[in-house]
Amino acid sequence: MEEIGESQEYTEISTPPMGLKMIAREFKKDKLALLSLVILLLIIAVTFIGALIIDQNNVMTIDIFEKYSPPGGKFFLGADEGGRDVFGQLIIGARNSIVIGFAITIITSVIGVGIGILAGYYGGKVDNFIMRIVDFTMILPMMMIIIVFVTIIPKYNVWSFILIMSLFYWVAKARLFRSKTLSEGRRDYVNASKTMGTSNIKIMFREIMPNLSSLIITNLTMNFAGNIGIETTLTFLGFGLPANVPSLGTLISFASSGDVLVNKQWVWLPASLLILVLMLSINYVGQAFKRTADAKQRLG
Repeated sequence: MEEIGESQEYTEISTPPMGLKMIAREFKKDKLALLSLVILLLIIAVTFIGALIIDQNNVMTIDIFEKYSPPGGKFFLGADEGGRDVFGQLIIGARNSIVIGFAITIITSVIGVGIGILAGYYGGKVDNFIMRIVDFTMILPMMMIIIVFVTIIPKYNVWSFILIMSLFYWVAKARLFRSKTLSEGRRDYVNASKTMGTSNIKIMFREIMPNLSSLIITNLTMNFAGNIGIETTLTFLGFGLPANVPSLGTLISFASSGDVLVNKQWVWLPASLLILVLMLSINYVGQAFKRTADAKQRLG
């Protein structure tokens, strides 16, 4: 009776999925990745919670009497040339940059990975048709077209920017994953699945795609950091978010003035440091997830 009770007791104990164990083990081994994950989560929590508390209209209200006020007075991190709170712009701008980077990464990855696997798996006419569309899109001057769209679209906002960017930045992913699927589709497990009558959809997205997980994670990580950088760069050039929307790029653009660059570092330096920390944290966390995916593939 005792043995039966013990066996029942053992069956009631639930073990965490193997994937979570592998992720936890990888982060325990890599202290820098663990620190980066903590910093990244902390930045996301502070910016999103802070953006809910801070009133954007008050932050963007111009007060010429507070022009370039230094930190420690009325404003924690000082004020910009319009007398606007740098700290409030930093919090809301970071939230906007993270949302934009994440949304563009997810949308372009879903489209690019899906179309790339579809083209690589079917090949032939389907592949030729899709790749000609990809080739045509890739030769277009994307940055100039994005700037034109940003200029002519009425009531332009954050979500308009996300859709414009997503419209063009999926093509490189499609080409990358198409080439990987072409080589993966020749493997024995794919032929065995076809012989067994497994549907094409299941073969593509339940068998081939998991074997590309390492590449997908690496691509997601690099694109997430890159998309944040693209938004910041376009805003710095004056073609990013609207003037009434706080942005890290807007704060950094003040450094184009020699006086601000040398004597008023509180305007641009916090945003620059935040972008640097974000990029490094995302990169180290992504590398840890990539190693986890590699180990999982080796274990089958």
